[in-house]
Amino acid sequence: MEKISLTALAREHLELARSHNSGRSAHTVYGGHEHSLRQTLIALTADNRLDEHEAPEEATLYVVTGRVRLGDGTSHWEGSTGDLIVIPHTRHDLAALEDSAVLLTVMKAVGPHA
Repeated sequence: MEKISLTALAREHLELARSHNSGRSAHTVYGGHEHSLRQTLIALTADNRLDEHEAPEEATLYVVTGRVRLGDGTSHWEGSTGDLIVIPHTRHDLAALEDSAVLLTVMKAVGPHA
């Protein structure tokens, strides 16, 4: 069994994001190529974003700290510390309204056809 402090990890990666020109940092918390579940902590400084991209099969976004806006071109959802957003099955983007860290959880198919 392994225990990870998302609060400490968020703090660490927000510091890294502040030191990078891109204003972001990410770290795989759990999963990888051999797993169907993958969790990634993403830190974004205020006013930075992840540009529009395809949606995974199933995914959620948990706001560890800060405030973010997830939009799909027709709608948007704002989340703040403690909120869980179910990611739509459409192309979407993610913007940090203030320095923020989110936990992206993605379920993907594994096996020979994945």
